[in-house]
Amino acid sequence: MTFFPDISTFIQIGGLSIKMYAVCILIGAFITYYVSEHKLSKMGYPKSYSEDIFFGALVSGIIGARLWYVLFYNLDTYLADPISIFMTWNGGMAIQGGLMLGAIFGYVYAKYRKINFLRAADAIVPAILLAQAMGRWGNFFNQEAFGGIVPESFYTYFPSFIKDMMYIEGAYRVPTFLYESVLNVIGFFAITYGLKYIIKVKRGDQFYGYLVWYGITRFFVEGLRSDSLYVWGTFIRTAQVLSIVFVFIGLLGWAGVFRKLIKKKKPIILFDLDGTLLDTEPLIIETFKQIFKKYRPELTLTREHEISFLGPTLNESLGKLLPEEEVKQAFSDYRELNIKLHPEYIKPMPQAKELLEALKAKGYTMGIVSSKKKDVVELGLQLTQMDQYFSTIVGYDEVKKFKPDPEGLLLACKNMNEYHDDAIYVGDTDTDMLAADKAGMYSVALITHPERKDAILSTNPNIAIHDLMELLPILEKDISWTRSTI
Repeated sequence: MTFFPDISTFIQIGGLSIKMYAVCILIGAFITYYVSEHKLSKMGYPKSYSEDIFFGALVSGIIGARLWYVLFYNLDTYLADPISIFMTWNGGMAIQGGLMLGAIFGYVYAKYRKINFLRAADAIVPAILLAQAMGRWGNFFNQEAFGGIVPESFYTYFPSFIKDMMYIEGAYRVPTFLYESVLNVIGFFAITYGLKYIIKVKRGDQFYGYLVWYGITRFFVEGLRSDSLYVWGTFIRTAQVLSIVFVFIGLLGWAGVFRKLIKKKKPIILFDLDGTLLDTEPLIIETFKQIFKKYRPELTLTREHEISFLGPTLNESLGKLLPEEEVKQAFSDYRELNIKLHPEYIKPMPQAKELLEALKAKGYTMGIVSSKKKDVVELGLQLTQMDQYFSTIVGYDEVKKFKPDPEGLLLACKNMNEYHDDAIYVGDTDTDMLAADKAGMYSVALITHPERKDAILSTNPNIAIHDLMELLPILEKDISWTRSTI
C-alpha cells in the first residue's frame, strides 16, 4: 500500500489505485450533501430524503457527466473500445451532462415524494458550486481543464505546486481550472448570502441564480481553455452553448416568466385549536383548578400558572406541579372532567366561524393540529358547529413527538395529500410557532394575551395578527408560503 505514488494518485494497493480525481469529486459531493441536508432539514424534510437525493443525483450525475464527455470528445474512439467508457478514474467528465441527468433525477424524485421541486432546488443547487469547485482540483491533478500557453513569468505570484502542474505538453498553461474553482466558491456565497440584498428573493430565485452565475462563469472560462469539447465537426464549444442556455433560463426565471406560466397554488391552512379557533382558556383553567384542588389543595394557582397551562401538552403541565407517580391518574381525571365541562365553558374565538366560512368559500383546504387528543378536538368542534370545515385533524394521540416538534404538522399535510412546502400554520403560542419553524411552514402568530406576546414574538413568526380576520388580506399577497425562501 502506497500513498501518493504520483501526483495524480491518492493510494496504490497492488494493481489497484484510487486517483486524486475521484477523491476530489467525492469530497465535493459530500460537502454539497452536508450543506444541502442542513438546508433541507430547516425546510422540514427528513434526513432520509436528503440521503436519497444525494445518492440518486450523485450516481445520475456521474453517468450523465461521463456520457456527455464520451458523446462530444471522441465518440469513435470510445466506440472502438467500449470498455474505456467506464474508465472514469482516468478523467473525462463533463459537468453539464451530470447537471442535466442529476436534475432529471431530482425532478422525478420530487414528484414522487411530493416535494416542491423549486424549493428543494433552492436548497441544493447553489451548493453544487462547491462540488464543482472541488472537482476542478481533480482536473488539476489530472492536468486537465487548462488554457493556452503563457510565459513562465505568468506564474511569478502563484504557488510553485500550481506552476509545476501547469507545465503541460512542454509549455506553461493558463490555470483555467483555478479560475473556475475560485469563481464557483464566490458564486455559492453570493447566491446563498448576497442575493437577498439585491432582489426580493422568491421561490426558485437561488436556483435561477446558479444558472446565471455558472452560465456566465463557464462561458468566459471555457473561452480561455485549449482542451474544450466541441459540437461534432464545428468550432462551437458545447459548454458555451449550454452556458448561454443556462443564463437564458435563469434570467427568465428571475423575470417571473415561469411563475406566470404555472398556476399559483393555494396554500393549505392548518390551525391550532385552543386559543386559536376555540376559546378554551376558561375551560382549561377551571379543569386545572379542580384537579389541583384534589391533588395539591395547598397550592394557590397564580396567573403565571394559568398562562403556563396554555399551549404545552397535558403531561407537561401536570408534570411541573405533581410528583411523577400521580401524573398518570391526574391525567385521567383531568380528561374526564374536561370533557364533562366542555358544554358549559367552551366557545368559538371571536370571528372564528366567519373566517372559516370565508376560507371555505375561497376554496382553501384546512386542518387542525392540536395538543389535545383527537376525540376531544372533535367534541369541541361539534359543540361549536365548526367540524364541517376541516379535512383532517391530528391530535396528541396520533403522534410520537409533540409540539414544538413538527411531526403533527407534517402528518396533517400527508393526510391531506398536499405539499408542506405550501402550508400555513396559525397558532397562539410560542410552541406553535416553533413547530411551524421546524416544519419550514409559513407561521401566523395570533396574539391574544399580552402576557404571551413577548414569548411568541421571540420565535420570529412570519407575521403576527391580533384578529383572525386579518388572515384574509395576508392570503392575497404574492409570496411563497414557507418559513423562508433562503
